[in-house]
Amino acid sequence: MRTRIKSLREDNDLTQNELSKYLNISQVAYSYYELGRRNIPLELLSKLADYYNTSIDYLLLRTDMEKPYPKRKK
Repeated sequence: MRTRIKSLREDNDLTQNELSKYLNISQVAYSYYELGRRNIPLELLSKLADYYNTSIDYLLLRTDMEKPYPKRKK
């Protein structure tokens, strides 16, 4: 997972600081997620998936399909 979130961040020319502000966490906390020193809470994974327009499964390396799943109808 840390490889995928780092790759997405770099591919989008973002800094850890920019993403940490979006997630409302410290830059150090975000860097720990990229390094695998901490597990990312589900709430933050969801925000990252929405930000990158992808699925949590993609972030967790459960699929290689970057495109998100279709939204459920309510």
